[in-house]
Amino acid sequence: MGGVIELDLLDLGWSLGIMAIAVILSKWQGLGLEGQLILATGRSLLQLLAVGYVIAAIFELNHPLPVLLILGVMLTIATQVTRNRIPRKGKGFFPLIWGSLLVSSGLTLSYTLALIIQPDTWYSPQYLIPLAGMILGNAMNSASLSGERLITAISHNQLEVETYLCLGATPKEAIAHYRKEAIRVSLIPTLNQMMVVGLVSLPGMFTGQVLGGTEPLNAASYQILILFMIMLTNILTAILVTEGVYRRCFNEQAQLT
Repeated sequence: MGGVIELDLLDLGWSLGIMAIAVILSKWQGLGLEGQLILATGRSLLQLLAVGYVIAAIFELNHPLPVLLILGVMLTIATQVTRNRIPRKGKGFFPLIWGSLLVSSGLTLSYTLALIIQPDTWYSPQYLIPLAGMILGNAMNSASLSGERLITAISHNQLEVETYLCLGATPKEAIAHYRKEAIRVSLIPTLNQMMVVGLVSLPGMFTGQVLGGTEPLNAASYQILILFMIMLTNILTAILVTEGVYRRCFNEQAQLT
């Protein structure tokens, strides 16, 4: 297979024409999305170019401290975005989400790097940063969906939950059904993706490696690994987040707050 065709600044300039067409279509159809499309285009351009330069510098340094630093920044941003999407922004939600994402992604990455990929160094930025970015992005969505769904369910079914409590159930028993449903809902997007991958969609990892000249079978192997990593991280995240969220919905006297 041939090497990747590199894109220069002129090519990036032409790529802006794609978004210009999208803006024109939004204006033509009266969607009112022109401002958001232009803002999203600018942010995508600046953010991705900036992260490209930063990661290139980290690759050159090849030291664990800058790798851990950028992973910490990614984790914190993912936590803040998740917290903002959960309706109830009570005390303790930020460390709860941060810790849940850290544990779930950390366990998955440790298993993958130690037993499967086995790079020369555990902090290899070539593997650690891209893998962490992919699973964190998906875990963030799982945390948002599960947390939002559980809080909404408890809020809308407060009378039923209190009835269970009056009958002697513990808070965990009173919301068990809603918690299970919240976890299931958060996993639906990942399950749907796994069901149709290769048939309806070609994921970014696979496409990027093929464009970069990797053999398709090797690219498919990496994509399989990524999907499995995402599923494990998502289910761990949903379990941890819903466990912490439901506890913050009750006071020390097992009453809804």
